[in-house]
Amino acid sequence: MAGSVHYEVYIRKTAPAPWTLQMATEDRTTAVQTAEDMLADNRAAAVRVTKETLDPDTMEFGSVTVLTRGAPEVQRKRVVPDDQAGPRCNGPQDFYTSQARETIGRVLEDWLARQGVTAFELLHRPDLAEKLEASGVELQHAIQKVAVPESQAVGQPVHELVRHYQKLADRAIERVMAAGRRGQFPSLDDCSIADLAHRLAGQPDRGFVMGGVVSGALAGLRGGRVRLERLMDLADRAPMDGPPRAMVLVPIEQLLCEMLAARTNLTDILGPALDQGASLAAVVRMVAPKEIEALIRQDSRMALQVPAVDGPAARLGARLEAGEFPLLAAALARMVLRELMSPRRLRPTDPAGEIDILRTLAMALTVTAGRLLTLEEVQNAFNERSKAIVTADFVAAYVKPCTTVLCEAEALSRLCENVTGTANKRSAARWLSACVGSLRFETEMRAASASQTAAQKLGVLAALQRAARTCGLTERDATEICTSVGSVGGSVESEARIVMQVARSPAPLPQKLSVLLRLAAGETAPLGPAADRAKAEAVRLFRAPESRATLSAAPETLAPLKGLMKAAGLAA
Repeated sequence: MAGSVHYEVYIRKTAPAPWTLQMATEDRTTAVQTAEDMLADNRAAAVRVTKETLDPDTMEFGSVTVLTRGAPEVQRKRVVPDDQAGPRCNGPQDFYTSQARETIGRVLEDWLARQGVTAFELLHRPDLAEKLEASGVELQHAIQKVAVPESQAVGQPVHELVRHYQKLADRAIERVMAAGRRGQFPSLDDCSIADLAHRLAGQPDRGFVMGGVVSGALAGLRGGRVRLERLMDLADRAPMDGPPRAMVLVPIEQLLCEMLAARTNLTDILGPALDQGASLAAVVRMVAPKEIEALIRQDSRMALQVPAVDGPAARLGARLEAGEFPLLAAALARMVLRELMSPRRLRPTDPAGEIDILRTLAMALTVTAGRLLTLEEVQNAFNERSKAIVTADFVAAYVKPCTTVLCEAEALSRLCENVTGTANKRSAARWLSACVGSLRFETEMRAASASQTAAQKLGVLAALQRAARTCGLTERDATEICTSVGSVGGSVESEARIVMQVARSPAPLPQKLSVLLRLAAGETAPLGPAADRAKAEAVRLFRAPESRATLSAAPETLAPLKGLMKAAGLAA
């Protein structure tokens, strides 16, 4: 495209100064020479030439640096706002926020996985706090993982932050262990959790104590399914309403959020036989059971793609359906989005099945949009996932089982239908266009076949062309694909002389017109040369005097043909 590439010259008059645009030109030599001259004449301390290329799809410029000369850029010290200066945690209580627990879960991920616990349990169980303190190295490494990036963010020396967090960790560990020594975390063997919640009402540290009681109830239990069963039992025994009920359900929900965030726990809860795609579908069914059941009633095939949940997962799903644990429902929904946007395959050994489950997830998440996620978030996630299914590796594995090029074209049309995003649609369209425009496709369709007649091939090509038009491709891509398919259909029809055979057949005139009009309308032949020839032959038959006499004698025979005539462009 003319003018789609130009060159820009930037200068810095002094070393600390920012880059400023000096000129723009379409001639590379002029841009480079101007930059060199300005540097040689000391009119600039540094110069840079960039090549700007316009992308016709996004209408945005992509920049590539062609030349950089002169003084290097001065690295400016990052200015930290006053409200962000200093450590992010200043007391043991700060470790109990959701963001801090997430950080603890990340920096102690291996240690927590070995113990089979979550960060919430670590902060509420004296035995775990004692184990972590005894490990020494694990805690020190975790503190360093936090202090180094935070030092760069807040502008404070690393060693100061390490000392600060070391003291803070010691205080937090001592707090939990002291609470255990004083017997602040009573065992549920001696009293019910409902009675305990009523006794703790109004106490200042009731949240900390109840967290310790719930965490202690999981001691000795390993495996996501068993632990979830135990938490559901505790939820069933919670007080019926009021603040005491919330006092029990809040720590359970916090524990569930951390527990279900781990892939190993999710696999144990839903079943190890499920692949990544089926696991995500099961999570969606657990989070939004009403919506999934409504979709299954409309399309029973969805039941094959969305596995049923049972056991403790079903009990959790019932509570989510009742409106309990809203934070957990939102966290699980966002976890599904994160997995969709990750490079991990949904069904590594079954590309066709991956498209099926992706379509199922798209329908399921779309109907929940507005309650758990916004429609924009869902669309962005599937746009990102669609990038992975238009790559060369995925497409090669997807069409590998196809034995004919026609089978490949049909599979690629399905791929075009199921990807989202303009750029992804274009990428998928290129695969389909290359397939139907190849010599191999034309040769296979024109070759004589014992399994398919020429009329059957035309019908298959017409279906392929209709699929290409309904895939949501851009007008240019759809036209290119339809033109290629139509051209091949014209070759198949001209070699078989189907239009001529129909016109010369002894069949009744209405029957011949019906066949020709179906060809002309694109129902039994692709639009293009074949459809044009059928349309011309139908017009010739309509204009023939003997045909007019026949149709005038039996005007009722025209009624079934009016719809076809309109589709073929022969009637308004």
